[in-house]
Amino acid sequence: MDIFRRSKTFPEEERYSLTSQIRRSSRSVAANIAEGYRKRQYPAMFCSKLADADAEATETAAWLDFAKDCGHLAPEAHRQFTAAYDEIGRMLHVMIADPEKFAPRGNVNAGKPLERGALKTSVPPSFSSRQ
Repeated sequence: MDIFRRSKTFPEEERYSLTSQIRRSSRSVAANIAEGYRKRQYPAMFCSKLADADAEATETAAWLDFAKDCGHLAPEAHRQFTAAYDEIGRMLHVMIADPEKFAPRGNVNAGKPLERGALKTSVPPSFSSRQ
């Protein structure tokens, strides 16, 4: 959200280029991590989403460079954002290197696809009848 708030100060003429791109890529980092977390029982899918998050973080860093070079972002703010995205990249690489460490615990079916019809849903009694 810090990038979103900071990008509010970018010039109007940057709205459809720099501003929208930096907002999209920075949000996509978190979204890809969230998607990967939900797929963590499947190591290949987990790593794929984390790799997507890393790519978006790298793209965000490039947009931060443009923002600084165009005079829309102070050098100190650029340094802070860049350091944060470097750290995110390091954390993502650790997770990608050992995806099993992040797999759900105690799930005997972790990593196995569901058989057709195996997923049953039930409605709690409090939702099944109107009072």
